[in-house]
Amino acid sequence: MVYSFMARKILDFKCFIFDLLLKSMFCCVYIFLIFSLQIIAQSGRNKSQQEIEAAKEIKKVVFVPAAIATPTPIVTSTPKPKTVEPKSVDNEDDVIRVDSTLIPIPASVTDFSGKPINDLKLEDFELLIDGKLVEIDEISRSETPVRLAFLFDNSSSVVQALEFEKKAAIKFFKQVIRPKLDLAALFSVSTGTRLEQSLTKNSSELVNALSLFPEPQGATALLDAIIKASNYLKDVEGRRIIVVLSDGEDTISDSTFEQTVQIVQKNNCQIYVVKTTDFENFKLTGERKGSANTRSLAAERRMQELALQTGGAVYSPVDEKELDAAFTRISSELSQQYILSYYPTDTEKRGAFRNISLKIKSRNNLTIRTRKGYFVTK
Repeated sequence: MVYSFMARKILDFKCFIFDLLLKSMFCCVYIFLIFSLQIIAQSGRNKSQQEIEAAKEIKKVVFVPAAIATPTPIVTSTPKPKTVEPKSVDNEDDVIRVDSTLIPIPASVTDFSGKPINDLKLEDFELLIDGKLVEIDEISRSETPVRLAFLFDNSSSVVQALEFEKKAAIKFFKQVIRPKLDLAALFSVSTGTRLEQSLTKNSSELVNALSLFPEPQGATALLDAIIKASNYLKDVEGRRIIVVLSDGEDTISDSTFEQTVQIVQKNNCQIYVVKTTDFENFKLTGERKGSANTRSLAAERRMQELALQTGGAVYSPVDEKELDAAFTRISSELSQQYILSYYPTDTEKRGAFRNISLKIKSRNNLTIRTRKGYFVTK
């Protein structure tokens, strides 16, 4: 019995110890687990923070753009306003360009005896475009600069009296070119057209260029020459004048007469012709008029029509005195012309031709010569 009691106490003690050990083990495991979880959590937090910091560093390296070369900006200058006021020039690079929408209308006004009328004012003129009365914007006189292209026929058909024609042209250069205001250019015309002297205010340069002309030879491409001179003058400020010294006969041009008239009108050029046919015939025969063949008659009609359409004139001298007088009249007319300025309205059809009619309101006994129309710029 005592043995049984002792055995039971020992068993209870063993159970107590076992239970204590089990609880201790459980506590150790629990503590271990808690500590491990804290370590893992802390490690996770540290790792995340490290990843964030690393990501930031990556961003700094990857996403910060490298230096980019700045392209050189394209500088565009605003065109200066164009002017129509006279301005002195020293060379052709100083030639003033003008707005092509302005339509200059040169007007030569004379009385019944041919004497120029110099006392007219803006209000004395009446301008009609296609029969409709329009406003004249400006009027000017001889202060308007002249830009002149002189076409000298140097083909084989003008051998007679060539030297005197050169002398007359030289005198004309000296008469018409006003220092610091006017410019003139010289073209030779034969099978082709050649610019012998570009626009200059120095008449001695024109004289020198004329003296260097070769012997006359070849055919006559006169219409092509007129177009070339017209295009040469088309953008310059001032009165654009073409003076033709020729028999007027064209034997080789590619351009038609209709094309020539149209281009000259578009470029606002005025044509004067000193026709040498009668002059050369008089040198040969002593007679004022020679035999009129079909070609010379056609040439005369073309020159008359060119002058009529542009407000110029044709002169047919028969001797040295009349040839000299023809150049003097052209020079005198240019110094006494009225230049009316008209700006077409925006409603006008581009490229269309418009007829010009110019009248003097208060005086009916005057003769007025002007261009017959213009083309609306496109």
